Amino acid sequence: MHWLSTKRNMLIFLLPALSVYVMYIIAPIFITIFYSFTDFRGIGNPDFIGFSNYTRLFSDKLFFIAIKNTGIILLMALFILLPLSFILGLMLSKAMKGMTVVKALVFSPNVIAPIIIGVIWIYVLDPHIGVINNILKSIGLDQLALDWIGGKTLTPYSIGVVYIWSVIGFNATIFLAGLQMIPKEIYEASHIDGSSGMQMILHIIIPMLKDTFIINTVLILSNALKIFELVIQMTAGGPNNLSQVLNTYMYYRTFTTNEYGYGMAIAVFILVVASIISFSYIQNARRKMPY
Repeated sequence: MHWLSTKRNMLIFLLPALSVYVMYIIAPIFITIFYSFTDFRGIGNPDFIGFSNYTRLFSDKLFFIAIKNTGIILLMALFILLPLSFILGLMLSKAMKGMTVVKALVFSPNVIAPIIIGVIWIYVLDPHIGVINNILKSIGLDQLALDWIGGKTLTPYSIGVVYIWSVIGFNATIFLAGLQMIPKEIYEASHIDGSSGMQMILHIIIPMLKDTFIINTVLILSNALKIFELVIQMTAGGPNNLSQVLNTYMYYRTFTTNEYGYGMAIAVFILVVASIISFSYIQNARRKMPY
């Protein structure tokens, strides 16, 4: 079986997966970058126009609206989803009767397609047919019946809440896996030393989960930047494009107005922002945590 250990044969085994990765991941990135420098509209030959699509971004009001909405969702994911998923992971790590069922219920929203989640939450948040507003009106609190989606202000916050609900089980599961890797002897030693629950969390659990925090943070930020189906299903970017996020605005410019070159410039912008955020966070987190 010596032939299995040679680098040449390892490369041969990797070639099928590597070919698929290059064809469907790497090549489309370079094709996207190329079209972002053209005025391609879906048909005909693209003409090279340099950085015109990129300079246009900075004068596009709808683009800045999409950035603002995406930023709101990113901040909600970072400052609400991350701590909540950690707390939920701590709760799920407790050995209690029926905890297996609880874990399944917590994780279940993550296996539902985002487009279906959007349909479900329309019946909760829609200002006309939604459960929330109907309940508020039925108990005489009409003034609290707001435009949760489809309005000018609350839509990105509502989408952020739906996103958190849909993925919190997945992120909590990652924390749970990290918690289960901590040796029980460490917990026992901390109890003997008289550590309180909060001291254990702050000085033992969190430092030992530094890699788990890094993984979860990068996943949360990158997935929040990729939100698409929820917005398309719940608001379709309306009204008047006020609820667009970066991905839906890229789709709108590419396939609705047929401005393929401009849409590809937005896609490249998303790629660059996601890469900068991810790599910067990983480097800073590893540098600042001495454990």
